[in-house]
Amino acid sequence: GFLCLRSAQAIPFLAGVLILGVVHHTLTVKGSHLASHNALTQSKSWGKVWAVFFIEVCSAFTAEQATYNHVKIHHGYTNVIGLGDSSTWKLPFLNCYVYMFIAPLAVPILTPLVALGLLRNVEWKASLRTLCCMFLGLYCHYWLLLHVSGFQSPWSALLCMLLTRSLLAHPYIHVNIFQHIGLPMFAPDRKPKRIHLMSLGVLNLPRNALLDWSFGHSLISCHVEHHLFPSLSDNMCLKIKPIVSQYLRQKKLPYNEDTYASRLRLFLRRYEELMVHAPPITELVGI
Repeated sequence: GFLCLRSAQAIPFLAGVLILGVVHHTLTVKGSHLASHNALTQSKSWGKVWAVFFIEVCSAFTAEQATYNHVKIHHGYTNVIGLGDSSTWKLPFLNCYVYMFIAPLAVPILTPLVALGLLRNVEWKASLRTLCCMFLGLYCHYWLLLHVSGFQSPWSALLCMLLTRSLLAHPYIHVNIFQHIGLPMFAPDRKPKRIHLMSLGVLNLPRNALLDWSFGHSLISCHVEHHLFPSLSDNMCLKIKPIVSQYLRQKKLPYNEDTYASRLRLFLRRYEELMVHAPPITELVGI
């Protein structure tokens, strides 16, 4: 990708942007997600190393806070109001079209800024490590664009960084809201058993070559399986998918599936209800 960006011709240059954009999201979304669950290796020590590399060096975020917010809160209390209800993805002051189509372009800028704000919640040694890793990742990307891709201006290199880092930001935001928001939500004191919680509050999207590669099966077509067995690798989530779907249907539990286009239409139609107003609490009738 960096070598393709050396070209003055449009097609190789655009190919470089595409390659770097896909690779960046593979490292930052798939790599960070699996590393946060220690699903890349059986060794916990190596798991921590990979988490720092993927989350801090590649993603410019803090590993401790990413793991805590995602694994402990979101997975521990999926769709429980005030805890794992995906409310961190809501920006009620933005209108529907700005949020869905324009705001994702700011993800590469907002991510390190949010990380800096969260560093006050971790001890100073971890904060210092995070700052060094974030700087290393961002500077290496910038240095490679200048010295390998041959960008002459610092601003053109920074613009290229923004372009490649936001290439798949739209589906990244969309996937994170499509798979939980709009499904049943529960009060902390009236949440069902875990298998009901994950069956009711999680949704799978269909297989998609680009998103499967960049985000991973556990975030796209095997999200239900991932929430039931969060430490499994992408490969294993894909292998157990037929067993999980068959089991849930045999027990007359929901196995939520929908298409990307269908969820996009739903959010465009019901944006105010789903993303601005407080979600209604589901009563556990019949469970």
